[in-house]
Parts: sequence; structure tokens; C-alpha cells
Amino acid sequence: MKNSGVSMSEQETMSSRERLLRALNHEETDRIPIDFGGNLTGIHQFAYEKLLAHLGMNDPSPTLMDVPQRLSRPCEELLRRFHVDTRYIATKYPEHFDGEVKKNTRAGRLWHDLTDEFGVVWSMPDDRPNYMDITHHPLDGATLKDLAAYPFPKGTDRSRFVGLREQAMAILNDTPYAVVSSIAGMVYETCWYMRGLERWFLDMADQPEFCEALIDRMLKYWLDWFDGFLAEVGDIIDVITLGDDLAGQTGPLFSPSFYREVVKPRHKKLIQHIRAKTNAKIWYHTCGACTVFLPDLIDNGVEALNPVQISASGMIPFELKPKFGEKLTFWGGAIDSQHVLPTATPEIVREHVRRNVEIWKPGGGYVFSGVHNIQADVPPENVVAMFDAAYEFGFYS
Repeated sequence: MKNSGVSMSEQETMSSRERLLRALNHEETDRIPIDFGGNLTGIHQFAYEKLLAHLGMNDPSPTLMDVPQRLSRPCEELLRRFHVDTRYIATKYPEHFDGEVKKNTRAGRLWHDLTDEFGVVWSMPDDRPNYMDITHHPLDGATLKDLAAYPFPKGTDRSRFVGLREQAMAILNDTPYAVVSSIAGMVYETCWYMRGLERWFLDMADQPEFCEALIDRMLKYWLDWFDGFLAEVGDIIDVITLGDDLAGQTGPLFSPSFYREVVKPRHKKLIQHIRAKTNAKIWYHTCGACTVFLPDLIDNGVEALNPVQISASGMIPFELKPKFGEKLTFWGGAIDSQHVLPTATPEIVREHVRRNVEIWKPGGGYVFSGVHNIQADVPPENVVAMFDAAYEFGFYS
């Protein structure tokens, strides 16, 4: 089945790049910008394949843009079908790092294993290939002495940025789209990947000095990384995406006081470092009920919040928009991706998006995307209904 989509292009009066940048500056545009295809605004491989079949499309060169999450890189035909205003650029592993997925058999079961630059092992069983989970935390049980000797990857390795400027220039010169970075700057979250979540939570209470030492090592890596990244594209990039999950379904994942005393100063230092080298807008991702952290993120220099998980406690559009909408752009927040998008009818999805878009869009400061990645079980009809509703109801009078 091929859906012809919503035809309103004659009402558009701006380029995608102009539309996004003006929305980020809290100006009303011709319509709300639409985002799709990032590491946290993307689509699972299985859902992508079903969506292409539903629309009668063919991806000539299907690739995964994020291996652990099994996210497909959407083809250009699909991005245009959904009127997407963003295009993403991505770095790669450094020259001498083997980032290939390995097949290993354990207890009679075939596994796909990926070891990242930090030594974290991500694994997926061959018989349940939905996504990868962490199966090895390299700093589990490590002491401060062990941490000091641990071989961190080098953020100064510029081989990871080879070809990046060409990617960005092609978007800037040959298309009307905004240039957005893939996710980076995980100062806090990668720490617990390396340590293990349970051990990390105990560290926060028992040995906060270990937490601070590890976060400082991580911050150093990202400061060096962004030196190289911004040397290549700091004059081109429109939006830089950072992220560390700070909250869960009902509230913070850890004490806000720990955030303010330990994590926030490092977040702020990284953002100030980036801000000194580019005019790009700073986009920050945290899932969950994160309202307690929003004043801190604004103080850090964050300009856009993603994914705005409206199914989490307190994440209510008609409360968030008037309270924080003058200082934060909300990037997402138009669909309950837990209870509506996977299970509702297309008609309910359409109405759900319409109601939320009408709350978010006044005064600018809003970019549409799904609330986090579209998962494997989401019906293609609902994906189409979601994006078509965003386009139809996103126009300003």
C-alpha cells in the first residue's frame, strides 16, 4: 500500500534550515519543523522495513546508523515523504579501532557482541535480534588505582573525523536541510555503562570520589573529542546533540543534589567549551520525569530538550510549555510512545498528535519528533499517521 501523504507544500515559505533555526529562536514559522532519523529520534530496523513495505518504497542501501539500538538510517525518499527538516552527520570509529560485531557461542546460544571504545561489551542473542544489552562492564570492581591506569580512548584521535566536513558541506551546499550531529557528550551515562548501574549507585553513596574521578576522565575525553569535531564542522553545524538520562518513569534516577554537586559542573563545563567554538544550538536528551532538572539544564546552556516523554510523571505539555517554553525548545513531546503509538488506531494517533501539537506550537520553540525511537512493534500505519498529522496540523495561520 502506498500512502500519498498530505500535500501542503504550496503553503511552505521557508527552507528547512531557516524553519528549524527560527523555531529554535522561539519564532513562529510557516510550519513546525519535523525531525526523524537521529540516534534518539529514529526507527528500529524491523519497524523501518515494515514501513518501507507499507509505503511501497525501497531503500537502495540499507544501513544501521546505531548498532546497539538496531536503528536504521532512513533513506532520502522516506525523509522527504515525511517532510523532515533535519539531516544528520556522524563520526566513525578511529582508524585503528576494531568496531565490528563478533559472533560468539555461549551455552549453546549464538550471540552478536560489540565492544565499544570504552571497553563496554554490548550483546544480542541471534534468536532475539531486537537490540543489544550491556553484558560486560570493564570497571566493575575497579579501584581508584585501577581507574587511573585504565586505557581510556583518545578524544584527540582526529581519524574519527575524516570525511565529516565533506558530509556537512554536502548538506549545507546541496540541500535545504539543517545539519544536526549524532549524539555525543555522554559525560555521566557512559560512566555507569563502564561501572555497572548497581555498583555506580552504590558508589554515589559509598565512594563519591570514584564517581568524580571517572566523570572527570569522561569529561576530558569529550572536551578533546569536541575540539576535533568542532575544528571540522563548528562553522557549519546547526544543532549539537548531547545526552545523559537523568530520570525514569516517575522521577529522577538519582538525587538531584548529587547532580548539582557532581554532574552539573561537568555538564556546564562541556557546554561552555562547545559554546566557545560554535554558534550551534545545544540539544539535550534525557528520558523520563525530568522536570526537577529543567532549571539546571537551562542554566547549563541547554536550548532544546528531547524527547519530552509525556507519558512520564509530571511531563504535561500544557504545564511545561508556559513554565519553560520561553527558554527551552521542546523537541518531541507529541505522542505517548508507550501507550498510544504502538497500540492505538491510526485515527487515535492522529488526534493525539493534533492535540499536543496545538499546545506546543504557539510562539515557536517546538520541533516535532517521535518521543524517542520508533520501536520494532509499532505498526507502519501509525507511523504514517503520526508524521502526516504533524505536517497537517503543524502549519501556522
